[in-house]
Parts: sequence; structure tokens; C-alpha cells
Amino acid sequence: MATIRFNDINASQVWARLHQHQRSTRHVHMRELFDADPGRFERFSLRLDGLLLDYSKNRITDRTLELLFELAEVADLKGQMDAMRGGERINVSENRAVLHTALRLPADASLLVDGVDVVPEVHATLARMAAFSGDVRAGDWRGHAGQKITDVVNLGIGGSDLGPLLACEALAPWHDGPRVHYVSNVDPAHLARTLEGLDAASTLFIVCSKSFTTPETLLNAHAARRWFLARAPEPALARHFVAVSTNTCAAGAFGIPPDNLFGFWDWVGGRYSLWSAVGLSLMLAVGEANFRELLAGAHAMDTHFFEAPFTRNMPVLMALIGVWYNTFYGAHTHAIMPYDHGLRRLPAHIQQLDMESNGKRVGRYGERLDFDTGPVIWGEEGVNSQHAFFQLLHQGTRLVPSDFIVPMQSRYDDAQHRVLVANAFAQTEALMRGKTVAEAMAELTGVSGEALDMLAPQKTFPGNQPSNTLALSALTPHTLGMLLALYEHKVFVQGAVWGLNSFDQWGVEYGKQLARAIAPELEQGVDVGEHDSSTHGLIGFYRETHAQS
Repeated sequence: MATIRFNDINASQVWARLHQHQRSTRHVHMRELFDADPGRFERFSLRLDGLLLDYSKNRITDRTLELLFELAEVADLKGQMDAMRGGERINVSENRAVLHTALRLPADASLLVDGVDVVPEVHATLARMAAFSGDVRAGDWRGHAGQKITDVVNLGIGGSDLGPLLACEALAPWHDGPRVHYVSNVDPAHLARTLEGLDAASTLFIVCSKSFTTPETLLNAHAARRWFLARAPEPALARHFVAVSTNTCAAGAFGIPPDNLFGFWDWVGGRYSLWSAVGLSLMLAVGEANFRELLAGAHAMDTHFFEAPFTRNMPVLMALIGVWYNTFYGAHTHAIMPYDHGLRRLPAHIQQLDMESNGKRVGRYGERLDFDTGPVIWGEEGVNSQHAFFQLLHQGTRLVPSDFIVPMQSRYDDAQHRVLVANAFAQTEALMRGKTVAEAMAELTGVSGEALDMLAPQKTFPGNQPSNTLALSALTPHTLGMLLALYEHKVFVQGAVWGLNSFDQWGVEYGKQLARAIAPELEQGVDVGEHDSSTHGLIGFYRETHAQS
């Protein structure tokens, strides 16, 4: 098996040339770039199956892209892409392949992993999901008392929650099945408020945990089980609980029979698992055909990613431009603004996808990196975001690259949607252009003297804030699949360039270990172990408040 080793990318000549290029161009304003090149949009934009990427409003020139493509070659990006696509174990710390793209392959494709073609297994699981969801949606699968399932509660966390939740909200116009609810927070209020008003006899629970040991999910699952058994006999569990897991024994001990178990594979990471049986809740909501259309959209982006040249490759371009800002400009955050209410959870999904993948300080083989890697991802839906943090984007002191995601058509009021689109386009133009002092003064007619000196600087906008615009012809299952796969590949490319393993997440585990130690110490009378004085004090305060209640 071929092994990809990472050479010292930051010691390469192209790395030094990129730093030099940044220093020589950092004062160039994007206004100047657009004035000098009337065809800039046509040259710096791409279209694919109803998706337009406009990357012209970035602090880049042809030379910038030339150097970034050279950086990708030095990092052996193509070799790493081929290794992932071919099923090599590129997740080196866990010795696993990374094949979420296999979940989107058509049934007539073939992909061997350790000598086994995984495509038939993938489609067999899809067929089981389709049969089960079809029975539930048609009323053939009923609760223990004969009632049709009206509500589905998905119990998961991280990738077992964020991806399906985002997709379910985004595709709300396609819902024609049971109502679907998502519970992830271990705060008991989340589950309790979700269950208020639900009827146990018509509620189905999906426990999403690959190992069936995820602490937060299992706490909620056992709480849901207690709630259900207070209203129904224990044998009824088999009609109201299913699991997405590989741990048959643990699920069986919980009361979930093997026939209610939907598995997936160790080459599917949690934050990439929407496309697997983790998406069962979504299929229950929108049906098999729409779920398969989501997969088809993602597969279209996969094909584009693996086969298009870097110069015309959406994920590669977005990723390299992101490296340009993060590593060479020192821009440590990246904002995501979807101008669609259905995509309001997209920033949270991309936040996990990006920060859990590339929020690392060591390379694939444990080498310490002395340059900045993954950015802080944040954002909010437009236009709400304009009335929250755009003040900082327009007149703050930080460079904040951003992505605007905007569907061109809406299923709702077209005239009002036109105002939404206008706001998105206007914000990208304002962030790029800014407003000079002279322009501000020209607007302040009738103002002079000290008042003019005071107001003109406050009405000046430096501009030169970069952004990408992802314009969808409309938000559909197909374009949503393309969009989510685009960001998955962008994250992979950036990790490949930085020399990271983007597919493990050891940093998630440490806090869980400490929580397991602290939890029993919150009980009165239990000896408290060795902690710092702050943690001791907090444990003491918790005990005090409970002693007084």
C-alpha cells in the first residue's frame, strides 16, 4: 500500500514566494483589480449543475493562483486525492480508509477496500433504509398500540446530529413524512422539551451512535427509554426504538433487536456520516427519492473534485484561497452567511466539519507544525447577520474572509426573496468596495467644520474584505448535496496542504475523560480527587447549591 508522507511544506521555495507575494500585494485594493480587469468575474467564477462560485471578490491575482497551484503540487494534493478515492488508509492514526464518497457512488460502480467491493454493501444498506422508511411513512410500520408513527426523535451528537438536522431543515418543503426532531444536548431540558406533547404510542426513536457508547447520546437514549417505558410495556421497545450503530450486543442489551439495527463502516467519520444510515431520519422526512437525489448531488461534486483540473476545480480553489488568507495573511477566522432560512444551521455544520478536521497543531505523523492551520469558523443566516456582526466586518480592524450562500429562487414570496438576494449581493459589493473619505464627504452635504471632520471618518469604509459567493439556482436536494460535498472536499484539501490528518479528532476525547472523573465527585459525601483550585471551587459551589435546595 502506498503511503503518503508529508515533507516540510513551510520550508519549500513556493512557501517563501507566497510570503513574498503577500507582502508585495497586501496594499492592493480589490477596487483597483476590478477597474483594471472588466472581465474579472468571468475569469474568476465557475458553474456546475446549478451552482455558481464567484471568487472574484478576493485579494488574488493570476500570480496568486499560480503560486497556490504550485503549493498544491508540492503538497502532492493530487496524490492524496487519488489515495482517498482509492480507499487507502489515509487516516493514519486510526489506520482507516476515508470513504464517505463511496456512500454516494451509483450502484453500478465498484470500489475495493481490502479486497472487498464496498458498493454493494452501501446499496444494500440504502435499500434497507428505503424499505424501513417506506413502511413507516406508509403506515405499515406502526407503534405497539397500532398507531401510525407521527413523530421521529433522532438521538445523536456531533455528526450524528448536525448534518441530518441541517439537511432536514434545509429540505423542509419536501417533508411529507412524520415530524422529525433532533436531540443532542446532554442538558435534560433538550430532551424534555422535545418530548412535551408527543405521544409515546406514535413516536419512533433513532439512537445514532456507531459504537453505542457515546456518553451524551446514551444518556439521552436511556432517558428516552425511561420516558417511553413509563407509558408502554417493555416489549413495545422493539416497535419504537431503532439504532444506527455497529454494536449489535450493546443495542440488544438496550432493547433494540438486530432487525432494528442499521450499520455503517469504520471508514465513515462522524462529521461525514449524513450520507450513511445516519441520514435515516432525513429519509423518513423527505422520502427515498429525495434522499437519493441528495446523494446524486454530492456524487456530482465528487466527480468534479476528483476529475476537474485544479484551475477549474471549485473545492480546490476555495481551499487554496482559504490557505492564502489563513496562513499567509494571518486571518484566523472565516465567516459563513447563508441567505436562506433553511440553511440557518449550515454555519454550525461547517464549523464542526472544518474545526474538528483541521483544528490541529501536529502533522500526520506527530510532527509539530510551526504555522497556522484551521481557522475559526462562525456565522449566521442573512439578513439577521447584517444586524449583528457586519459592523465589525465593514469597519472593524480584522481581516475576515467570508462565504455568502444564496439561492436564486425561492418557493415562497418571490418579491420578498428578491430583497433578500439584493441584500446579499450588496453586502459582498460593500465589503469589497468600501467607501473612501472623499466619497463620504461628498455625501455629507451641508455639513462642515468640526462636524465634517468628526463624521467623515465614521462614514468611511476601508473595504477590501474578501468573500466568495456560492449562488444556487434553487435550494433542492441535489444542490444541497453538491454544497455539502463542496465544503467536505475544501476541508480535505486544506488539511492535505497543511499536512494534517483531517479525519481523526483526539482533541474531542480529553474533556470527556475528565468529565467521567468529575461527575461522581459532584455527589455529596464523595471524596474529590486532585484538581486545580478553580475546579475544586466549582465542585464545591455545585454541592453548596444542591445542599441548599
